[in-house]
Amino acid sequence: MSRSLLRYGATAGALAGLVLMTAACGTTTRGSTEDEAGASATGEADPNAEIPEGLAISFLPKQLNNPYFTYADAGGEEAVEEVGGEYKEVGPSDASASSQVSYINTLSQQGSDVIVLAANDPNAVCGALNQARQAGGRIVTYDSDTDPECRDVFINQASAEGLAQTQVKLIAEQVGGEGEIAFLSASPNATNQNAWLELMEEELAKPEYEGIEVVDTVYGNDDDQKSFQEMQGLMQSHPDLRGVVSPTTVGLAAAARYLSGSEYKGDVALTGLGTPNQMREYVEDGTVEEFALWDPKDLGYLAAYTGASLAAGRITGEEGQTFEAGRLGEYEIGAEGEVVLGPPTVFNADNIDDYDF
Repeated sequence: MSRSLLRYGATAGALAGLVLMTAACGTTTRGSTEDEAGASATGEADPNAEIPEGLAISFLPKQLNNPYFTYADAGGEEAVEEVGGEYKEVGPSDASASSQVSYINTLSQQGSDVIVLAANDPNAVCGALNQARQAGGRIVTYDSDTDPECRDVFINQASAEGLAQTQVKLIAEQVGGEGEIAFLSASPNATNQNAWLELMEEELAKPEYEGIEVVDTVYGNDDDQKSFQEMQGLMQSHPDLRGVVSPTTVGLAAAARYLSGSEYKGDVALTGLGTPNQMREYVEDGTVEEFALWDPKDLGYLAAYTGASLAAGRITGEEGQTFEAGRLGEYEIGAEGEVVLGPPTVFNADNIDDYDF
């Protein structure tokens, strides 16, 4: 399958010639050089450009068997259908650093106009992504970013600072502002997880949190059983632990499952980032008081619209550019090509039944 013809970075005259030649031939034209890929990222945008029919927009999540990405990518499929594109989802069954490389290569060879990627590692996929860009593809990262040099736009769930502040506030309230806490993260190389962990440490260094001490950070690799075991290990290693923050949906649900059947239920606070459907039973049985998240479906939806806008030339990824994202309205590209979905939502017994994801 060939890529869409609109590659911005050429002069207006050259672009017009390309369109005429393409129309005459009845085919679309793929970018083929690194110079062209680089130019397209810095050329002038046309906010009124039409999104071409039949764009091949492919989603590559961290792993396919993760309910969070199943829901997020459903939002991507919704948006792709709205713009008249062709949706595809592929990915590994594990979230290892290099597991996505072969999928990127295959999608590029198949002519995907847009690859929407949740990176398992910020650097391991860069070589493959750069080759895809040189071949004319657009790269949108969502949920977890790569090095900014390896993609066009990153769709962030919420600002990293906002997520860190929200999670610290929640755990501080639940442990009464003092005691030992720990972090249960995803993989050691996950860009978003590491950013949140660092920012939470900085937030906890503020005077208002001086009574709280972080005693450990463990990694469940976004695997349910390993996360369960890591939570169990935390309690064995730190019998005075007052609370745990797990900024990953798989980890939070697994940790809640462990606590709900243990002697620590009701005594050890647990919060982080989770989906209402995964966490509902643990909120209802008193294991978890409050947790936070954005709407993953909106995240995938915004990522798909961003990719379509890039492929059409409505945006190039430059700071300050704006674009319409269907039912979500207008968004602006920030520094280093970042677009923020919006602030996180806090879920508890009062509102959790209002959500179904």
